[in-house]
Order: sequence, then structure tokens, then C-alpha cells
Amino acid sequence: MMPVDNLTRLADLVAEAAEPLPNLDDPSFAGAFDRFGDARVVCLGEASHGTSEFYRARAAITRRLIEQHGFTLVAVEADWPDAAVLDRFVRDKPRVPEAAPAFTRFPTWMWRNEEFAAFIGWLREHNHTRAEAERVSFHGLDLYNMSASVAAVIGYLDRIDPATAADARKLYGCLKPWKEQPEVYGHVAKSEGYGRCEAGVVQMLRTLIEREPFYAPDDPDSFLDAVQNARLVANGEAYYRAMYYGSAASWNLRDEHMADTLDVLLQRKGPAAKAVIWAHNSHIGDARFTDMGQSRDELNLGQLVRERYGDTACLIGFGTHAGSVAAADDWDAPMKIKAVNPSHSDSFERILHESGVERFLLDLREEVATDQLREALLEERLERYIGVIYRPDTERWSHYSEASLAAQFDAFVWFDTTKAVTATAGPEQAGPDDTWPFGL
Repeated sequence: MMPVDNLTRLADLVAEAAEPLPNLDDPSFAGAFDRFGDARVVCLGEASHGTSEFYRARAAITRRLIEQHGFTLVAVEADWPDAAVLDRFVRDKPRVPEAAPAFTRFPTWMWRNEEFAAFIGWLREHNHTRAEAERVSFHGLDLYNMSASVAAVIGYLDRIDPATAADARKLYGCLKPWKEQPEVYGHVAKSEGYGRCEAGVVQMLRTLIEREPFYAPDDPDSFLDAVQNARLVANGEAYYRAMYYGSAASWNLRDEHMADTLDVLLQRKGPAAKAVIWAHNSHIGDARFTDMGQSRDELNLGQLVRERYGDTACLIGFGTHAGSVAAADDWDAPMKIKAVNPSHSDSFERILHESGVERFLLDLREEVATDQLREALLEERLERYIGVIYRPDTERWSHYSEASLAAQFDAFVWFDTTKAVTATAGPEQAGPDDTWPFGL
């Protein structure tokens, strides 16, 4: 346990550096983030997938970056085909017939909530007054919804190249027995010693890429959608095989897929493109300065963004001390509104809580933060990660990990007390099992 005098000293350093933020409903809340407007990629984290203040803050900051600093795309920790439904909505493009309703798989509340819906409504209105080429796009970076991606590729080819669509049905037919439970495919692949569907899904991706000169000119957005869905299927096949080898491979494949998808989006939109990313702190905070990177050889999106975009990348984490959160007891279990335990006495969250500042921005960059503050927050301590599953009874071992806050992030946003998102009604289907730690 951290000695009281040391905790007080660290809390005082934070209190001196903390920049108090107004209420989230205050238009000036997002103005504090203008300092990051020159970045090309701004990553906005969250300490849980079910906290209202994190969604509302990211929405306010994103609106500001779009309106005042020319950001051109928003990409989130969601599957590509689900997000593509919303992309067509916010850019007023016709819905494709094979697209299923978005975000019907567990955990639906992660994106089917009032806070996120308000942002999507704003983005549609923002785009409505702009020429088609100037509209901000919305994308998913994740790779879980293989079934919807297969349908999207085949549907696209049915419209423009029926012969190749027939080939796609044959190649993707290998996955059909595991379409609804792709994690079972990984178990079978391990027992057989090879991925029986690997060659086919890779061939389909290669075919689409090779035919870009013929497919893309008339509708580049639909071509991009098809290629990214084919890439998701290929990477998803590899991901579910890697899950059964008990290594960092599956986590790394997932975050590399997210980083590669971001690269494709920025390249497609040109040198002036600027992206806002929404994802969990475990994906946003640079993994090289966490236990996941140092002990388990895991990398993440934040690390890759820093390595690829250097000083034009900005990683912003979010945290809280206590309150409530929307989460489940287990994967595919019902959502509950759960009380969040007060932060652990040896955690970064406890230091920020003891600062006595209710809501603030902490700029951790070397050119801004004092040497004393950075030295204090560079030291490794516990940091809390709540995903879509929250187990408060075993929280210390289920949801805390060692990390260096000042090395992980360029800035940190603090809400001392938070509340759960307001979930909206919608169908929910079982989803494939997620990876450590508990639905992140």
C-alpha cells in the first residue's frame, strides 16, 4: 500500500498540473483539446466500455476536432461491416441490401446507447450541409464479425461481377460450418495442425486487390468496403486460429489489423486526411509501457500509431475513481448496471482521485508537464481496465495491471465519479469470445 505521505505528495503534484474542465454540456469543454488539433491521428481512450462520461467527452472532443481542425474520419473499436452501416447513414449513402442491422451482437450496449446515438445524429447533420467529398466518414477497426463481412463481399461482387461472386461463395464456403461460432474453427484448426480455410480467404482478398483498376473507378467507396471486409475475413481466420496457441499472437493480430485498417483509410483519403480513434485504454495506451507489452510481448494500436505516425500522433487516456458502469458478469450474459469499486490504494486512479479535482485534463507531454510530475507518473503502478465484463469481487486480479501512465499517454482526462451509459433497445445475438482482459 502506498504510504500516506507519498500519496499526498503525488496527489499535490497532480492537483498543481491538472487543468479543471467545465461540465460536459459546456461548449467550452472541448476547447481545452485545441492543443491537439495539429495532430494527424488523435486516439481517445476509455477506462471501460460502459461509462457515459467517456462517450460524451469523446463526442465533444471529436466534434471540436472536426469543426475547428479539419479532421476527416472517425474510426472506432467496432467491426467494419457494422460501422459501415452507420457510415452510409452519416454520409447519406444508400444502404446495401446484404447489410444486416448494426451492432446486434454482444455487447450491444457498447454502441447501442443514447450517448453514442447522439454523436451519430450530430455527425449526420454536420455532413448534411457539405459536399459529398467533404463529408466525415465513420469506420470500424475491429475484426470479429466475419459472417457479415463474408456477406458484404459476396453481395458487392453479385452486383458488379457475378462470376467472381460465384468463386467467392466457393472459397468462403469452407467457413460455413463455423459461420456463427468462428472460435470453434480455431479449435478445429489447432487439432488438425493447419488452417483449412486460410488459402481460400487469402486468395479472395488477393483477387479483389488485383481487380481494383476494374472495380474501383465507378464507386471507390464500395470497393474499399469490399476489400476491407475481405481483409477482415482473412485476418479473422488467422485470429481465431491464433487464439488456441496460448500466446500474444491473437491479441497482436487484432491490433495490427486495427492499425493497418487505419493506414488504409488515411492513404485512401489522401495526405490531408486526419483521424479520430475511439478505443479502450488497453488499445490506446502504448503497450511498450505496460505489463502487457513488457511481460506478455503484446503490442497494441497506440504503440503502432506512435511508431508509424511519430509526433503527429496523440494518445489520450480516460479514467475514473468510482460510480457505476454498464457491464456483464460473463461473455454473452445480460448487461447490468454495476457499482464501480473505489480505486485501489496503489493505483494511478487513487492518486488522481486524491488530487481533489473533480474533472480535469492532465497534459503529460515532455514540453508541457513538469519534470517532477512526469517522474512521478512514469513510475509503474496499478492501472484499472474494465471491459464489457466487470467482476468487482476479484477486481484487483481481474481488472488491474502494471503500467506507466506518463509513458503510455500524451494526456489523460479524469472524471472522479462516473455513471453507466444509457443502453437503447435492440436485438442481441451471441458474439464470439473476446480476448484478455475480459472483453477489451
